[in-house]
Amino acid sequence: MSGGSESDDCVTANGMVYIPEVRNEETPTVGMKFDSLDLAYNFYNRYAFLAGFGIRLHSSFRGTYKKEILRKEFVCCKQGAYRKDETRERKRQRGISRCNCKAKIVVVKTNGSKKYAISLFAEGHNHKMTDSERVHLLRSHRRISDSTKVLTKQLGSVNIPIHQKVSIFEVQSGGMDKIDFIKKDIYNLECSVNGKLRNHDVELVTEYFMAEQKKKNEAFYFKIEGDGEDKFSRCFWADATSRRAYRLYGDVVVFDTTFNTNRYDLKFAPILGVNNHGQKIVLACTFLSKETTESFIWMFEEFKKAMQGGEPKTIITDQDAAITRAISIAFPTTFHRLCIWHITSKFHVKLPHSAYKEYWREFQKAIWDTDNKDEFDAKWNIVVTKAGFTDHQWLSSMFDLRESWVPAYARDFFAAGMSSSQRAEGSHAFFKQYISRRNSLMDFIIRFERALSHQRQKELAADHVDAFEVAQCILPMPMNKQMATLYTRAMFQKFEKELIQRTACFLELKTEDASKVVFNVSERKNWQTRVAEVVYVKDSDHASCSCKKFEFVGIICKHILALFRRDQTEYMPDKYILKRFIGRKNNYSVEFPNRYDSLMDGEIRD
Repeated sequence: MSGGSESDDCVTANGMVYIPEVRNEETPTVGMKFDSLDLAYNFYNRYAFLAGFGIRLHSSFRGTYKKEILRKEFVCCKQGAYRKDETRERKRQRGISRCNCKAKIVVVKTNGSKKYAISLFAEGHNHKMTDSERVHLLRSHRRISDSTKVLTKQLGSVNIPIHQKVSIFEVQSGGMDKIDFIKKDIYNLECSVNGKLRNHDVELVTEYFMAEQKKKNEAFYFKIEGDGEDKFSRCFWADATSRRAYRLYGDVVVFDTTFNTNRYDLKFAPILGVNNHGQKIVLACTFLSKETTESFIWMFEEFKKAMQGGEPKTIITDQDAAITRAISIAFPTTFHRLCIWHITSKFHVKLPHSAYKEYWREFQKAIWDTDNKDEFDAKWNIVVTKAGFTDHQWLSSMFDLRESWVPAYARDFFAAGMSSSQRAEGSHAFFKQYISRRNSLMDFIIRFERALSHQRQKELAADHVDAFEVAQCILPMPMNKQMATLYTRAMFQKFEKELIQRTACFLELKTEDASKVVFNVSERKNWQTRVAEVVYVKDSDHASCSCKKFEFVGIICKHILALFRRDQTEYMPDKYILKRFIGRKNNYSVEFPNRYDSLMDGEIRD
């Protein structure tokens, strides 16, 4: 190598020429032949790696008729000169790498030959070579292997970010200098793949859903629509497992639209339920481009087409005018409950800070510590008057809507114990482990299916525990043992908790006549005495409690259990056992007070 300055800058003014020092057998020579252009490129690129520079493709000359390449130039990556375009606004400033280097090889294909021969080899460079510890960073020497591309896709399917993918490849290869690429190359690879799919995303999703429908004997239901401008607008789907689950657990559904999970900013709106283990389950899924009443009505109508078993008894959503109107139209007989968590979380925003700090505890007691409507109304009015908020617009509007969110009003409607849409938000947190806002629609569907299979595996594991193990009873009582054999483990633990707490409840006869008996059931808790009212109707042999736990949660409350203790009732009457909470290990055939009178797992047929 001749001459040179101490700088890495391109030097052309003084005429310095840099000749790489590479073994003869690795150095190109005029007349050297190759079976293909790829082999010629690889040979020159190998030489460039040993020498310390990068290469790139340059000009080509094609034949007139066959359009085959007859002449090809491979040049140094510093070939050419930088030309500034004054008319183009650049978002980022790049350094200048070109310095008009003339090093190159030219290969030609001669008449009658299938091989390419080097016709020109310009060996000299007008710049210094790159050091050996940095040469792997030059673009022509960076390469993502097919196996790495496959692994990148697999890691992406579990939502592993790019920087963590690179770390995995680094560990596998033994160092960053041995992985043959840089982080930017992985970004470019994913951008390239996503760019190819961008205009075919909806078609791919449609083909995927049609394949699922064919594979699952038409039990897979989906509907995709555009907005009239050949753009994706909305999509609804529910698989056979979800449709079958709705027949068993579709009495209460939760709906939420606060989750963006794809690069198109479409709203992902899962419709969720709760199974017999108290676990959240996916009943159906929707993509919506607009959160309008018309869009929600479309979604609910598709939901009704897909599901058997009638309308849900209760649907829980956020406070949204468009959703409220859509539910009143699509589900006129369903009780629409507003998410109490979202409403109570607004108090600190809607009220002055000092007033919120002083009166929030009293608002909480009015909301949560009242069992009947009159008691709530009285406590609410007292705290509102005391705080001077009788004319507060937001508080007045919330009071007008109290039948939709206040427990004392809403407990008459079965909700499997749910009082908010936090189960939907908890589902979002779960699915975020698998999906990303960078997802295409097809990416989302594939990753969502994987997340869904993990969720269903948890349900299967809970079924296995119920079938394989017998719950230990803290209280060795006939009723406790009875429910341990019927309920799932999760539901039994809730029941046993009520059974234990009944020991702290004391009955006092309030009134009695020919038709009913009324008891006051007092309980000392947190230094306060709470009193519930249990009414026993003689003709129907039915007990009800003012706490409405059975009506709301589906599990008999400690107050009625205290009455059973007084009457020495050893076994739970069938009327107080909801079939939706029974484990699949049982074939319990009595009639229950809910609409799910069959646990048959037959295929759903449209």
